[in-house]
Amino acid sequence: MKINKLDFLISFYIFAIVVAELMGGKTFPIGKIGGFALNASVAIFLIPLVYSINDIIVEVHGKEKARGVIRSGITMVFFLILVTAFFTVLPPSTRFVPSEPAYDLIFKQSLRISAASLLAFAIADMLDLLIFVRLREALGKKVLWFRNNLSNIISLFFDTAIFITLAFYALDRPFNDNLVFLAGIIIPYWLLKCFMSAIVTPFVYLGVKWLRKEE
Repeated sequence: MKINKLDFLISFYIFAIVVAELMGGKTFPIGKIGGFALNASVAIFLIPLVYSINDIIVEVHGKEKARGVIRSGITMVFFLILVTAFFTVLPPSTRFVPSEPAYDLIFKQSLRISAASLLAFAIADMLDLLIFVRLREALGKKVLWFRNNLSNIISLFFDTAIFITLAFYALDRPFNDNLVFLAGIIIPYWLLKCFMSAIVTPFVYLGVKWLRKEE
């Protein structure tokens, strides 16, 4: 059975977004700097891939195709939030009453966290597309590694900063207190995402070559 390569890439793109949304609430320790513990969401393994897939599609099929894929991804996240909210308010059948609290704990997300995630993704993903396209227009098909990583670095910063700020800004605390707290999360998490983006750079080259073979 033959699978169209572009269809597979788009499917993997949607898969990565949905998994990051569903399972990104778990964090794991990555080390310590002095007495400061560094933790990261498990979504760190998927988010850089999402932005790299954008770049692969632009490189082979152009910006309009990539823009359509991004819109589809944003729509899927919106639908995921809606069905999660709906399913978790439905009463459980008798057999599943004991497991209902665990089900809700895992799947029910606050509207603030969900909205922050959706807005951050929508802005950052479109920004990644815009920057990559502008760099391609300026540099042509050269230095794909530079175009990919620069667009990712900038868009990942906005993704991280918007989400963390909207999700965790405390309205009952002073601005300076919020600034210190949020920066302590945003900066290390963004740097880790940038590191992961650099690691997947060879796969961007492989992805472009692989996708072009079908063309």
